[in-house]
Amino acid sequence: MEISLRIQNLKCGGCSHTIISKLSQIENIASPTIDVETSTLSFEYLTKEALALVKNKLSALGYPIEGETNTTITKAKSFVSCAIGKIAKAN
Repeated sequence: MEISLRIQNLKCGGCSHTIISKLSQIENIASPTIDVETSTLSFEYLTKEALALVKNKLSALGYPIEGETNTTITKAKSFVSCAIGKIAKAN
């Protein structure tokens, strides 16, 4: 199945690169692409579990899907790559 999700905090090609590289590591996920201008992630998935893993990974990276909680910590993860390491240690 193919799906498109609008994601929060997406700002640039650097964000896009990080998301695509991390999602490409998830089993049963294929062809992730991002439209930075519309903050849309599209990909193919084989199972509901794989889709859930993608949503969880996006939140963990600081890019929750539209409609999910977007906390200050989540925003910080997407803004400053060095903050990701600090936040992970603090949690």
